[in-house]
Amino acid sequence: MPEPILTDPWQGYPVPAMRREAWFGDRVVHAFAQRPRSLWAMFAASVANRPGATAWTCGDAAQTYAELDASAAALAAGLASHGVAAGDRVVLFIGNRPEFLQLLLAVQRLGAIAVPVGVREQAPGLAYIVRQCGAVAIAADAELAERLPTATDAPALRLRIVADEAVGAASDCLPLATLATPADGLPGGAPAPAAVDEHDTAVILYTSGTTGSPKGAMLTHANIVHSALHYQACMRLGPDDRSALAVPASHVTGLIATLVSMLHVGGCTVIVPAFKAADFLTLMASQRITHTLMVPAMYNLLLLQPGFAQADLGAWRVGGYGGAPMPVATIDTLAAALPGLVLLNAYGATETTSPTTMMPMGQTRAHADTVGVALPAARVMAVGADGTELPPGEPGELWISGPMVVRGYWANPEATAREFTAGWWHSGDLGSVDAQGHVRVFDRQKDMLNRGGYKVYSVEVENVLAAWPGVVESAIVGRPCPVLGERVHAFVHGPAAQADDAALRAFCAARLADYKVPETMTWCAEPLPRNANGKLMKRLLRQQLA
Repeated sequence: MPEPILTDPWQGYPVPAMRREAWFGDRVVHAFAQRPRSLWAMFAASVANRPGATAWTCGDAAQTYAELDASAAALAAGLASHGVAAGDRVVLFIGNRPEFLQLLLAVQRLGAIAVPVGVREQAPGLAYIVRQCGAVAIAADAELAERLPTATDAPALRLRIVADEAVGAASDCLPLATLATPADGLPGGAPAPAAVDEHDTAVILYTSGTTGSPKGAMLTHANIVHSALHYQACMRLGPDDRSALAVPASHVTGLIATLVSMLHVGGCTVIVPAFKAADFLTLMASQRITHTLMVPAMYNLLLLQPGFAQADLGAWRVGGYGGAPMPVATIDTLAAALPGLVLLNAYGATETTSPTTMMPMGQTRAHADTVGVALPAARVMAVGADGTELPPGEPGELWISGPMVVRGYWANPEATAREFTAGWWHSGDLGSVDAQGHVRVFDRQKDMLNRGGYKVYSVEVENVLAAWPGVVESAIVGRPCPVLGERVHAFVHGPAAQADDAALRAFCAARLADYKVPETMTWCAEPLPRNANGKLMKRLLRQQLA
């Protein structure tokens, strides 16, 4: 029998009934009893229920669900005509533009596997990914064609597509317009949607690879469906929502929290090719955006815009954020300016298909130092070095289980065995779970500083720095010290901030233990370095100090 709706802490939310299920041979999960069976099935339901509703807009362009379905069918036919079949891997090296979504759905219609890659990836990293997953096809923005791997770099790759025609595109690339054959012009029409098992891999997303080679997390259809259902229930998403795709579509947040969630509920995705705060503010007002999921720095940049107070943002009702804590000052400023906006912290990872925890609505201010509570089907525990679960409030490595946790890494059994235990993924994050279920994330294990025996969690210091007026982002790293081992150093990016070391140290000293206060600082005119997935590269910052 399905489990009853969870009453604590998600009482009153439209959470589907759950039951325990055996998955992947080595785990038992709480799963939603009634659910779509694939990513394509979620989209197909919206096509059937809302064919004339707008599926996406981008600038002056837009498509209804019926039109998007036709585009996906035409592209699927074109891919099939070049030999792409169920199970094949197709790399999407495309920025935030409609073609990403159209190709994603075309790949799903064929039962193939989409491999989105961030457009900041350079040729060596792209070649590794294409080769490691054995991709047979790649679609890229025309200006990125020169980065595509050669036949020597990726022997399995036989089809190269450019998403638009441009002078200088590689001669061995097929323009997308040529690939897209109208389905009604094909003998027998477009290929029928493939029959897939819900535990088949739908998407491979490569981890950031801040150390070593990136690993390809295998997101199954069931993983993706459960994340979409979590977003739908816990953010109360519906067909009237309009979500801004302001983070990369190739990242798990953009892909799942925005694109897939909107496809599932039949809402509209407003595609943002590049985030520029002033332009985004105008877009929010003109497109009547209701939903966002961004990093805190993006909210801070919006607040710094001279026109923020005058912008008509009355439609904005849910502002999700993750990747870092939201400073209390930012929460209070947004609450005063936009009383109808509900801010929700969410915590997750590629390996958890985006969300693991979320803050129930209305609780953000009271629990601003946490990332919320485990989502209805998720489980989180803090584990000690000896592999035992720790008491409430005691810090350890966060382990995560549930139907959103991927089965492992593509063609990498060693990493899978190392990072998963009976379905529990070892996150590498240091954190705790209190008696009320609130999860706190202190730091990455490798980023925790040890100053003369005192532990310094960089995220705690970064949260205080973010409250300094004008700071957009910061990073705490250890400065080598022959006496203490490490001293606390801050890299601060905030073009509008007052670059006063002494004043900022005094500000921190009033809010932190003395050993946590940054002793030295670097004020950065440019944003802090990030890798192709947008993750902060503290390794590069440490090299500067070394």
